[in-house]
Amino acid sequence: MNSQPIQDAIIRPATPADRAEVLPLVRFFVDAGKLLPRCCDEIDNLIRCGFVAEQNGQIIGFAALDIYSQKLAEIRSLAVQLDLHGQGIGKQLIEACLQRARDLEILEVMAITSSEDFFLSCGFAYTLPGEKKAFFCQTAEG
Repeated sequence: MNSQPIQDAIIRPATPADRAEVLPLVRFFVDAGKLLPRCCDEIDNLIRCGFVAEQNGQIIGFAALDIYSQKLAEIRSLAVQLDLHGQGIGKQLIEACLQRARDLEILEVMAITSSEDFFLSCGFAYTLPGEKKAFFCQTAEG
């Protein structure tokens, strides 16, 4: 796997016209058990707050910043074409989401993931500054 960043990838805000390419990209990782299932309506909502990575006119990656409040947003549905992992595309998508959060003065951005090392390399940590920690309670299977 090449670890050099892809130079000709373009990161841009997603549009509804991207849906046809984003859906199978996300579905691949849902089927592999790496992402939570999303219905078509959820994907449509995520596209409105998402970014795509595009290379030679083809969408090769997607991530969304789902904003809950001025205090909190979440990175959701990060997906990069499997054969392009390790080339910096995911980090560029995360940075686009984080920059949007900074621009909107969102205080904290979280990510729920099975790719801990990747998110740690993007500046995320297991705890918040000070003594704050995030706790979760699963109330349904999903």
